Amino acid sequence: MSLIRRPLALLCLGWLFAASGAMAEPPSQAQALELQRKILTLDTHLDTPANFGNPDWSILDDHSASGRQSQVDYPRMVSGALDGGFWAIYTGQGPQTVEADLKARDHGLKRLIEIREMLAAHPDTFALALTADDAARIKIEGKRVVYISMENASPLVHDPSLLQFYYAQGLRLMSLVHFANNQLADSGTDPKGAQWNGLSPAGQALVAEANRLGIVLDQSHGSDAEFDALLALSKTPIILSHSGARAVYDHPRNIDDERLKRLAETGGVIQVNSYGGYLIDIPKDEARLQAEAELQQRFGDDPESLPAAQQDEYRAAWKAMNEAHPLKRASIDDFFRHLDHVLEVAGPEHVGIGMDWDGGGGVIGLDSVADLPKITSHLMEKGYSEAQIADIWGGNVLRVLRRAEAYAASGKTD
Repeated sequence: MSLIRRPLALLCLGWLFAASGAMAEPPSQAQALELQRKILTLDTHLDTPANFGNPDWSILDDHSASGRQSQVDYPRMVSGALDGGFWAIYTGQGPQTVEADLKARDHGLKRLIEIREMLAAHPDTFALALTADDAARIKIEGKRVVYISMENASPLVHDPSLLQFYYAQGLRLMSLVHFANNQLADSGTDPKGAQWNGLSPAGQALVAEANRLGIVLDQSHGSDAEFDALLALSKTPIILSHSGARAVYDHPRNIDDERLKRLAETGGVIQVNSYGGYLIDIPKDEARLQAEAELQQRFGDDPESLPAAQQDEYRAAWKAMNEAHPLKRASIDDFFRHLDHVLEVAGPEHVGIGMDWDGGGGVIGLDSVADLPKITSHLMEKGYSEAQIADIWGGNVLRVLRRAEAYAASGKTD
């Protein structure tokens, strides 16, 4: 870590300890929680809207003891001091056919409606944020912040003009691609390799339209070439809403140090994720993969949307499969290794948190949003100042959003 990147408070503590030989008391969870309640705490990747269409699930209920695979709800947001964040319209990538494109279009609109319905049903608890300044106002009002994001722009392939409608409904963050290539961009994990060497002509046009509207571009899941293309084409800084450090674990979903530095130089932000498969090497278990495929065939792609009785059956089957074929899990220390590395390389003004809750995120020691003060405690123990921690928890991503808003307001088209 260079002296430029090292927080001043940490340097001072280090000199003090060297002189005295004393050890500082680590911050308590109560101190971390107090600080986190004081600052604006946002997570840039919440997959929780996948639960909104389930009539047996409510955002107001505490699901920690329900056995359901749910990590975000209002009671645990309160206990973990999460003020809100970016709630994702996630669409799985299908084949590149007209039929699949229409299905993706309809799925995206349905998920958007479900988010808006949740907001309409709980106006005293949640509020839609449309600008960077809205978040602080909503927190002061005692409500939770809902920015809308899109993970995978496949819903726009059939009709890109829908992006204007999504923006009018609240969309402020968008990634172009997910696990596999689509008609817009190359994925970092498509086994077929590159299709466009970054962005297709349609993807380039969508980037320009997002800039014009004031939508922040999200590079998570994209290939290295897509990262390079976004950095070259976007008129405003980009973010990685839920990614990790390739220097810590060499996975194509993570970012290398050279690109991480370029991201920081252009004003962008990386939001560190807690998806175990991107934090550590988890060996493949062919028997488990076969068992998971059988469960998918039996219960479908979205078991959380099934009736309650079938969900209970699915959870029992999943538990039995998990006991028969246990999977190696990442830990909170693995998450901290990624967080500490990107803080050192990019600096605290270019780092945030995007855990991938309800989308596969969560590690041993960080099981739900109720555990978020552990991250704040870690940052305090490392010597980051209150202002730096506030930036990491929300200020940095809101700075990027303000840049997008300012460009859109300028009316520039170059």
